Amino acid sequence: MKTSPQRKTNGKRGFNVQQFLDSSGVARKIVEFPSKATVFAQGSAAKTVLYIQKGGVRLTVVNTTGKEAVVAVLKSGDFFGEGCLAGQTIRIGAATSTGPTTLLVIEKDEMIRVLHAEHEFSDRFIAYMLTRNIRIEADLVDQLFNSTEKRLARALLLLAQYGKDGQPQRILPKISQETLAETIGTTRSRVNLFMNKFKKMGFIKYDDGLQINSSLLSVVLHD
Repeated sequence: MKTSPQRKTNGKRGFNVQQFLDSSGVARKIVEFPSKATVFAQGSAAKTVLYIQKGGVRLTVVNTTGKEAVVAVLKSGDFFGEGCLAGQTIRIGAATSTGPTTLLVIEKDEMIRVLHAEHEFSDRFIAYMLTRNIRIEADLVDQLFNSTEKRLARALLLLAQYGKDGQPQRILPKISQETLAETIGTTRSRVNLFMNKFKKMGFIKYDDGLQINSSLLSVVLHD
């Protein structure tokens, strides 16, 4: 009888999504993308669910006047494109690689089959989707009620994975100020202003990449 993988990199036993997808016979293909490549375009057919094996993906939406907004910046271990499971026939946004990226691409029908057949995987996938919905709600509250400075600090801390299990990722993957501005709904000049302020206060520094200090939390927690 097939058994689900039971390994976690943090030493605790638990279901490992990556190991399951690699070893369980799930019909999927592995696709590699260079940096800034289009994974799928807004308006294209929605037929697959994708899992980030390595690298990162930026999700964006463009309105009828051509204005682009960043919906999310995803990393290794994240799913996206799941809208097809809920009846979406076309992509409502675009996905672009943020660096060299390796994706597992799973056809819609195969994903549905696996979700029905493998309950532990289904539980983990549902938990991931619920967590992402909570994050989207928090992003909306942040956008409506917090200052630009707080929104930028929160975005940097989220990218550094503060508040999650395990050690936070203090050195961030390369991300432009333009992308940060689109993510929090402001201009690049405002992002540059606050990034310089954070640097002067010792909250961030630029040594071998953008490094985030936990003291940046004080900006988010300050009333």
